Amino acid sequence: MIRFFESLGQSVIAILDYIGGLALLLWDVLGFLAAGGLRWPLAIYQMAFLGVNSIMIVLLTTTFAGMVISLQLAHVAVQYGVSNIVGGGVALAMARELGPMLTAVVVAGRAGSAITAEIGSMKVTEQIDALECMAVSPIKYLVVPRVIALVCMMPILALFSDMAGLVGGSFVAEASAGIPQEVFYDSVRRMAVLDDVTRGLFKAVIYGTQIALVSCQQGLQSGRGAAGVGQATTGSVVISMIIVFMTNYFLSAWLFPIN
Repeated sequence: MIRFFESLGQSVIAILDYIGGLALLLWDVLGFLAAGGLRWPLAIYQMAFLGVNSIMIVLLTTTFAGMVISLQLAHVAVQYGVSNIVGGGVALAMARELGPMLTAVVVAGRAGSAITAEIGSMKVTEQIDALECMAVSPIKYLVVPRVIALVCMMPILALFSDMAGLVGGSFVAEASAGIPQEVFYDSVRRMAVLDDVTRGLFKAVIYGTQIALVSCQQGLQSGRGAAGVGQATTGSVVISMIIVFMTNYFLSAWLFPIN
């Protein structure tokens, strides 16, 4: 019993220590941004590498997500005579939840792992030590551009996700349940409002910040050797997804309260 509580206490301390490290990293990033420490060429390069290069896999994932929602919803709606709400249902699901969430999952797996592997490799090869010897802050040079890149690109990717889900859903609704696209998009206009989209994009900004911080933190704390970098990369994806799913509940409860 004593060992159980010791293990539990150590786990809680480790979690709090990790959260504290993320908070300190965020504080350092904000400090460099306030002091004008952002290097825009590096940030733009990271936007292209982390964001633009992720568009195709994001579109592929969210298109099929919208198709699945439409496939399940359309038949039930036609059965109960409410086929004029299918488009709105798909739009609300994509804008509020699936668009930002699936985008975050894809970005965590593709871009987050790349961030951790790159920074971890730099640590293993002592490039980060070389930056410190040249009086260059690794956080300013490595972390800040990547955080800004994901913060800027995540809402853009989420917006593309919303549109891809709607397009895929409209084709499936017409092909599988005979719902005309005019009826589909008319229900989108009636049921979904701009506020749903903007709040979903705000969630994407939060997810982008979390993924960038976790990925950079894992890279900076990676162990020595290829095994250490591999463990850090795996950990960054797992931790990012856990944090995103946990945060999603609280953001949804706050941004989309049930009246």
